[in-house]
Amino acid sequence: MRRNTDNHGRHRLDALPFDNSFARLPERFYTRLDPWGLPDPHLIAVSETAAQLIGLHADELAKPEFVQAFAGNAPLPGGETLAAVYSGHQFGVWAGQLGDGRAHLLGEIQTPDGPWELQLKGGGQTPYSRMGDGRAVLRSSIREFLCSEAMAALGIPTTRALALVGSNAPVRRETIETAAIVTRMSPTFVRFGSFEHWAANNDIEALQTLTDYVIDRFYPACREDTNPARAMLAEVSRRTAELMADWQAVGFMHGVMNTDNMSILGLTIDYGPYGFMDHFKSGHICNHSDSAGRYRFSHQPHVAIWNLQALCHALMPVMESPTALKTAVEEPFVEAYNRAFIGKMAAKLGFEQAQASDADLVVDLYKVMQESKVDYPSFFRALARLPKSPAGAEADAPVRDMFIDRDAADGWLAQWRERLAADTRSDTERQAAMNAVNPKYVLRNWVAESAIRAAQQGDYSELHTIHDCLSRPFDEQPENERYAAPPPDWAEDLEVSCSS
Repeated sequence: MRRNTDNHGRHRLDALPFDNSFARLPERFYTRLDPWGLPDPHLIAVSETAAQLIGLHADELAKPEFVQAFAGNAPLPGGETLAAVYSGHQFGVWAGQLGDGRAHLLGEIQTPDGPWELQLKGGGQTPYSRMGDGRAVLRSSIREFLCSEAMAALGIPTTRALALVGSNAPVRRETIETAAIVTRMSPTFVRFGSFEHWAANNDIEALQTLTDYVIDRFYPACREDTNPARAMLAEVSRRTAELMADWQAVGFMHGVMNTDNMSILGLTIDYGPYGFMDHFKSGHICNHSDSAGRYRFSHQPHVAIWNLQALCHALMPVMESPTALKTAVEEPFVEAYNRAFIGKMAAKLGFEQAQASDADLVVDLYKVMQESKVDYPSFFRALARLPKSPAGAEADAPVRDMFIDRDAADGWLAQWRERLAADTRSDTERQAAMNAVNPKYVLRNWVAESAIRAAQQGDYSELHTIHDCLSRPFDEQPENERYAAPPPDWAEDLEVSCSS
């Protein structure tokens, strides 16, 4: 009898346990088609931790048939390739029909911990490409691969990146670049805009079908509620709120929070013109295309509520009874966000238990950090080194030296120590706890750019080093110390846009 797994229960690539539940929805939800594929593909990088989620091993990923499958040149046995349709609001304006313009869903793999859909990003045109070429370039693909896995290592809900495959096939953007494909993984790629599409087309049957599909597969407890759709919306609001708290606490900016880029599971999805905070600026805009600053750092939770309100409007026809936006979206979001954000910031500041008053301390910190342009990730690592008891300017130098206004730093540190006075832990114990929640390494734009520039010259070693470094973001890594630094002079003017 032929085995589908090795002695450790790991799958072979040609025997992955596909189920393809999305492909069983009515055909108006998608178009079945094959990806274009890449000529002469080569494997650039893989994520072993992502592979483990679907029972694959590094040895399997190194096989030529893996490269061909994830370059779009060969089907996965048992998969059903398709592109999904959806709509959405982009920069607050209704954009109408969108859909998988350069993504191909390969199928859904069943695991003991739940399903994982595999999707090729950059696999060529689909009926939803809207005159685009359906390709992805090496530059943007590296950014998606690295950030997906970096966010997972930070413990932030996210889609995953299984593999990155490249080719010398030319792709025209602002200049001629080379093509690449990222294999993405998610329990589902259904978005807020997936529901908006059917509501806008007044197809209530399809809207109900999609709602039932998502509830039964991902929110089964909501089925017991007298109003399952409203219960699902409340749960989506809670998950989205907690995701926003994660983003704000770590200093992550998505850059393009359109409703078609919002996961129905509360995952970070569609990595494009994102950025991690270097020197703190509450109104920082990471996306050069966002001229109005709609998706600036401080506004992300507000945009999330706006997007949830759009989802609520879309779901109205399938709710058992009318529901107010305040009850369905705003109240569950605000309660979950405030609890999660203050809890995360209290931990980052070294407090054993969060208090409501910690919000004022965070606001005061943001103010003095912004005035002195303090580097956001570095500040919290430096703060952990300070003793609980006042010990003078020399002992506080790791933090004071980051501020232009030393008096402002001293004033805030006095407030911090007053709040810390009730902490029963030793300084060593507190430092370990702070370092466990404050990453030393995040994917700064200059770090991603250094990997991109080397890769464009055919050198992938920098990408691999950065990938490994970001898989251990809370660890001291003397060999990778340079990646913890603020932008060097050459990277001060780096910009990313929607083409990224």
